[in-house]
Amino acid sequence: MVSPDGFSADVNAPIDEAVDRTRAALAEYGFGVLADIDIAGTLDTKLGGKRSPLRILQACNAPLADRALNADRGLALLLPCNVVLEEREPGRTTVTAVDPRALLDAPELRDLAEEASKGLEAAVFTLGASSAS
Repeated sequence: MVSPDGFSADVNAPIDEAVDRTRAALAEYGFGVLADIDIAGTLDTKLGGKRSPLRILQACNAPLADRALNADRGLALLLPCNVVLEEREPGRTTVTAVDPRALLDAPELRDLAEEASKGLEAAVFTLGASSAS
């Protein structure tokens, strides 16, 4: 599924398995994961309660990030690309990646945003396709 600001796919797997599959799909399209943030776990620890699993993978394609920073150092505010995983029901996780085109509208950055978007979109759609089989 594509929304104005991201791509998402449902994965028939618990969140830990979906994280592993997402890491592999991102790697296939040139993205490494810089951080894996357990949002639900952190909030549960700090505030108590029990939330549904929610994690953020911070993904980076080093050559694209380098080009972006060479074009405008201010783009560091937008790096890395967030990929959100939420286990909405047991054994079913939604994976959503930001669409860099929604964040970068400067004419000189359109090609870069398009290239990053294609990789993220392909990785997310790979997850949805593998989940359907």
